[in-house]
Amino acid sequence: MKIKIGSYEAKTKLSELLRQVKSGKSFTITNRGEAIADLVPSLGVSAKDKVIAAEKLKAFMLADPVRGVNIKKLIEEGRQ
Repeated sequence: MKIKIGSYEAKTKLSELLRQVKSGKSFTITNRGEAIADLVPSLGVSAKDKVIAAEKLKAFMLADPVRGVNIKKLIEEGRQ
């Protein structure tokens, strides 16, 4: 849910709003009660984080592969 905030308050508290956006919150900036803009977390940052996480997972799997487990059997058991 986006929190509504007036443009003047947004201007005076921008650094605090940015800290909150970084932690996942979203804001709708209004001017005289009319929604003008949304302040939301950047998609670029989370996309980079996903790529880095995938690379770390691949490196982990290559460094210490799972052995002795029948994946097909596990999948079949899960379907029952």
